[in-house]
Amino acid sequence: MYFEHRSLFPFWLISHRRTHVVEVLKDPASVLFGLGNPGGTINIVTKQPLREPFYAVEGTIGSYDFYRGAIDLSGPLNRSKTISYRLNAAYQDNKGFIDFQQDKIFFIAPVLSFDIGKNTKLTLEAEYRKWDFFFLLGQPAVGSVLPTGIGRLPRNLNYSESPIGDDNTFGITTSKAGHRLEHKFSRNWSIRNSFLASFYRANREFLYATSLDPDNRTLNRGYELGEYDDNIFNLDTNILGTFSTGSIQHQLLFGFDLYRVNEYRQQYVSGAAAPLDLFNPVYGQPIGPITDRGDTSTLTDSLGIYIQDQITLADNLKLLLGGRFDTFKQTTEDFIEDTEQEQTGDAFSPRLGIVYQPIEPISLYASYIRSFTPAIGRSFDNTQFQPERGTQYDVGIKADLNEQLSATLALYDLTRSNVLTDDPINEGFSIQTGKQNSQGIELNISGEILPGWNVFGGYAYTDARIKEDETFDVGNRLNNTPENAFNLWTTYEIQQGSLQGLGFGLGLYFVGERQGDLANTFQAPSYFRTDASIFYKRDRFRAALNFRNLFDTDYFEAALNRFRVFYGEPFTVQGTVSWEF
Repeated sequence: MYFEHRSLFPFWLISHRRTHVVEVLKDPASVLFGLGNPGGTINIVTKQPLREPFYAVEGTIGSYDFYRGAIDLSGPLNRSKTISYRLNAAYQDNKGFIDFQQDKIFFIAPVLSFDIGKNTKLTLEAEYRKWDFFFLLGQPAVGSVLPTGIGRLPRNLNYSESPIGDDNTFGITTSKAGHRLEHKFSRNWSIRNSFLASFYRANREFLYATSLDPDNRTLNRGYELGEYDDNIFNLDTNILGTFSTGSIQHQLLFGFDLYRVNEYRQQYVSGAAAPLDLFNPVYGQPIGPITDRGDTSTLTDSLGIYIQDQITLADNLKLLLGGRFDTFKQTTEDFIEDTEQEQTGDAFSPRLGIVYQPIEPISLYASYIRSFTPAIGRSFDNTQFQPERGTQYDVGIKADLNEQLSATLALYDLTRSNVLTDDPINEGFSIQTGKQNSQGIELNISGEILPGWNVFGGYAYTDARIKEDETFDVGNRLNNTPENAFNLWTTYEIQQGSLQGLGFGLGLYFVGERQGDLANTFQAPSYFRTDASIFYKRDRFRAALNFRNLFDTDYFEAALNRFRVFYGEPFTVQGTVSWEF
């Protein structure tokens, strides 16, 4: 996915999350949102309790032993309906088209809401997710997108494996708990406070590629064993109010947030593993001696203070002025070397946006945004990462073609420095590039063309390059970022008669050539993929068949470096049935 460079955000990704509401704020909406990084804002909102009883169950089965079940329950807990709940839970078990691929996911998210009087509301939220899976590393570029002279590698090949023989190479457990408290002082003024504690636990063990011999079939490998333990705490408090100064209306937001990240990388070891013959793989060979690579702890404390004023100068003219000050302190301890490093930093990030409607269906907008984000972690050579900075200029136009159909055209220039990217030499580590720049044009259209006929489409032109760096050549294109991308998803649902509720969907996706690494040593070819769906909706019953890669196109979905090229899924089918009661 290329959202960090502002390219298209596929519609199927938005609709896939059933336990949360996913909002993608871009263009005029993102201009007036105020907080967030350049490129747009993704806002994930947990499903909230309902005041009326609601119960839903859902089941999905599909290709490659895909099974998923989910429930969504909600309603009041007392007669006055001042206390309500929501419970989402899901379990998924699936394989895939890659050898050894196996995913098992359990998820549960309870929410409690309390109306404390007429003007105060408290929401308590929690989430638990356990995910066991085989970490897929892709394939070498030679043998997939580049010729070997001795044949092509099958797309189901997996050159990785667990060094200790487990079925899965990654185990991740995340737990979250927090609250949101909102109190209205009056009709125009309110205060909001939220706190979220997140706990991330991971065990990783896998073999990775280090080099390919001149015979283009002997892949040399290393292995990693490591444990991760991250604790993240976030406290945010703000005051929101509306008032007028003469004929000018203001919506003022002022607040602060405290953020603490305590990252542990424990028992992190590595070593050499037996080479693998890509055309005649023999798995389960012994691994070499273990070498301690790291046992570190990084504590990052940051404080942000922000203010913004959304000013309505006239009914057709809105201006946003905002600013944010961030300061942080980061301390890293190396328990093997018995050393400690510390860095601090601060920055002011202004934000300016304007939306003008010359006529009611047309909105012209422009924005200027800067961002500052402390980077967590360290490089392979134990170098401390510097904060990431970003600057974006954005202008565009949104047109409401009718009451149901709208189109948006945007031009942007986005520059980011100290961007984290995969280390091309040391698997599992990151490096920072000096400065990256993306310039482009986006055209999007969405809405209802005729009753029952909906369309979501877009085109993006992206010129994304390295502007400054000490590792890669200036002018190189950013990897995995196509210059041209296009998508179109359209659905039609029969509106009346005995077949009312029956619908059909068709999706077309084109992704142009992409550089496979930041050194621009190879390219992933362009591809065109077709998806489709058949669905039926009647009262509270829903059923759907989704077809991905309808014509079984052989394509490459992503390329990260010379040993991490990913084939796209072959033709797959998933059937889903759900019932609300």
